[in-house]
Amino acid sequence: MAVEGDAGELAKVVVLLGAAVVAVPLFRRLGLGSVLGYLAAGLVIGPFGLGLFRDPQTILHTAELGVVMFLFIIGLEMRPSHLWALRGEIFGLGSLQVLVCGLLLTGVGVAFGFPLAVSFICAMGFVLTSTATVMQLLGERGDIAAPRGQKIVSILLLEDLLIVPLLALVAFIAPPGAQHAAAPSAASRWLDVGIGVGALAALVVAGIWLLNPLFRLLARAKAREVMTAAALLVVLGSALLMQWGGLSMAMGAFLAGVLLSESTFRHQLEADIEPFRGLLLGLFFLGVGMSLDLPVVARNAFLIVAGVLVMMVVKALCIYGTARLAKSSRAEALDRAVLMAQGGEFAFVLFSAALVNGVIDPVINANMTAIVVLSMALTPLAVLAHKRWAPRAGVSTEGLEAPSNQVGRALVIGFGRVGQIASQHMLAMGAEITIIDNDPEMIRSAADFGFKVYYGDGTRTDVLHAAGAKHAQAILVCADGKTTVTQMVERIKAICPHSQVLARSFDREHALELHKIDVDFQIRETFESAMVLGRQATMALGATPEASGEIAEDIRRRDAERFQLEVTGGLFAGRALLLNNQSAEHEQDR
Repeated sequence: MAVEGDAGELAKVVVLLGAAVVAVPLFRRLGLGSVLGYLAAGLVIGPFGLGLFRDPQTILHTAELGVVMFLFIIGLEMRPSHLWALRGEIFGLGSLQVLVCGLLLTGVGVAFGFPLAVSFICAMGFVLTSTATVMQLLGERGDIAAPRGQKIVSILLLEDLLIVPLLALVAFIAPPGAQHAAAPSAASRWLDVGIGVGALAALVVAGIWLLNPLFRLLARAKAREVMTAAALLVVLGSALLMQWGGLSMAMGAFLAGVLLSESTFRHQLEADIEPFRGLLLGLFFLGVGMSLDLPVVARNAFLIVAGVLVMMVVKALCIYGTARLAKSSRAEALDRAVLMAQGGEFAFVLFSAALVNGVIDPVINANMTAIVVLSMALTPLAVLAHKRWAPRAGVSTEGLEAPSNQVGRALVIGFGRVGQIASQHMLAMGAEITIIDNDPEMIRSAADFGFKVYYGDGTRTDVLHAAGAKHAQAILVCADGKTTVTQMVERIKAICPHSQVLARSFDREHALELHKIDVDFQIRETFESAMVLGRQATMALGATPEASGEIAEDIRRRDAERFQLEVTGGLFAGRALLLNNQSAEHEQDR
């Protein structure tokens, strides 16, 4: 039977899965994190451990699809307007960090006695932070959507884009006559640039005019497996198109995600891709662990160990310095420095191209590959040490309970001043409610008053499920931050279409934004208190309670009419209905 002939390949799959299943829970139980678990498992079963696998590069090449899918999911969260809002972090903060780190790390290479060109390539390879490692660590602690996480994502995006000009630069600085036969000639470089631009343009055109109609057509077919296949087709197709154009596969998938971020199908796409992303990303870290060449490390132990330590420390100091220069807090700057002080997967691509073009020799390539792999392996340990011994930036979450299989009739997200008052009404009618908040201090304070508040991030789908969002008749979004509230409402409307979603908006613009994403009810946080205050002010000026009540009703009517005009015509559409002090002066003049 054919299956019997493939038993050896099937055994390898079983070994890979078994190594992950054993190592990852063990390392997480020890508090070391899943990334280090995958790396250790790969080292044990790889060619320099038990020798169960002899070609880790093949596994790495396949597992890079995990990074590709991760970038697609990040792209789904990055609407074009949001991406534009991050342009300062991407091209400002990102460029500053790359420039400073590149210069100082090049100096480290020269100090070790290497030529300038070799030092520059090795330095820039180490500057390209591991997107897979950092994104996994950010995801595990729920920081991707947080402001400090968004800054890190922005820098990673710039570094991923940087691989394209760096590969072109390798060809330009190659010694005359040293290029491999397969290396591109000077005449073909402009053609390569044209192909890359054409591939990028083709992806944008397809994303704008073809993807949404395709998913609408497939949705009408009501075949879930076809939607999953289409999601994979979009991710892998965009990655392949970018690879054909000589660009980064991960950036192609990210761009496809951004183009679909406004689609009504984006939550479905995220749910379809997530299982494949997690599995392949784990496989990527297994491959990295396997690729650590222990004999090379043993032969050049001093150089490699010294290189790892010096380059990680210098890069961390550079990142900390640029972060502080960009007005980040000490805690945020230190956190970013620890997370990003390693080389990444694109370094392997850059070093391979440099080897082909004769910029570096095979010994330097092997040493630098070992340095990058070791830096990726040390990062989870550095993060763990930072978590345990660095000064606390915030309150500990120790002892707080996360939600699990809750079934309350109502879910309250955010238990600040608005959530506390709003919950009283539901409790008064005897309703069972579930409350979640991500502020440990608030949770402990609420416990002193007899409230059970679970610790959880309401922007995460898994937390919403655990908190019983699908069972809730009413979901009150009382969290802080406009962007956070909008993300929560969008996610809840996508996964709980039967629930009534009631949200606290922050101002008129935010109220209009929530209306556009079909929130069932929204109330501006200061509206009712301002109405009461205004009514008391009219009575203080001599109005009777009856007259004051009539004025208040007129103000409510004007505000409601204004809002309806603004929904269709923009923020100034209802301006004529707004009373102002100039119109009051004109009335007095008349």
